[in-house]
Amino acid sequence: MAASDPHKLITKADDLTTLSFSRWSADWRSATQLYEQAANGFRLAKDYEGAKAAFEKASKGQEMLSSPWEAAKHMESAAAMSKELSNWIEVKDFYRRASELYIECGRSQPASDALAKGARALEGTMPEEAIELYTDASTILEDDGGEQMAFDLYRAATSVYIKLEKYTDAASFMLKLGLAADKCNATNSQCKAYLGAIIVYLYAHDFKQAEKCYNDCSQIDAFIRSDENRCASKLLAAYTDGDIEEIKRIAQSSIISNLDHMIIRLARKLPTGDVNALKANTANEEEQPLDENDLT
Repeated sequence: MAASDPHKLITKADDLTTLSFSRWSADWRSATQLYEQAANGFRLAKDYEGAKAAFEKASKGQEMLSSPWEAAKHMESAAAMSKELSNWIEVKDFYRRASELYIECGRSQPASDALAKGARALEGTMPEEAIELYTDASTILEDDGGEQMAFDLYRAATSVYIKLEKYTDAASFMLKLGLAADKCNATNSQCKAYLGAIIVYLYAHDFKQAEKCYNDCSQIDAFIRSDENRCASKLLAAYTDGDIEEIKRIAQSSIISNLDHMIIRLARKLPTGDVNALKANTANEEEQPLDENDLT
């Protein structure tokens, strides 16, 4: 049967699931085996459209047989075929459905992995949808107490946001990574994430937000004692002083070199914007006279 025409296998399987006067119940077990054989036959022949449809049918068959794990695997295969066909909407839908089926099995890791696969496939063509999938994938792990397994998902989403030049969102995901790291006592990752967020804000010319981020993160004991904190402090001081050479020197430091690649690339381009204007603004703020009517 393995060497049979996959089209004929599909036809036979469809007949087994179609009720008629002579067939009062569907034979899903036999039909599903035929769908699986047909899917593999189509895939070997590089008939991705046929393989996709057959894997969908095989997935439905496994669902009818109360086997959500096998149904999920077939749905992932259907998604892979859609990727070959550059049908990105189906890629998203199939991987999401696979994730739902893994959840039915009580398996959070493969459920998250399925969404992450979809996200990676969509990064170049549907980046917003990719971020959505990365976010949902990380949420699945967090809800199951697997924050540490979600670190790479936060990094991936941050990278996509940076490519989209959505720097506030990118920094936000770095801070989410820091929070997740805090929950599982991953101090090293936590401190790197906080420094990363500060660098993203600086790259986006948002010194005030970078400073606020630094002050907020410095309320956390693990960060205040870290090399990343000292690096951030020196970097902000160099910005305040308008010292371009010092900013460039810090950006080349070993502390920066140990951050995520996407953050390193931003840091190496610092400073962006008019640092001298920032220095002037800072000086003006310091020289403003005290308002005696506002002593609160």
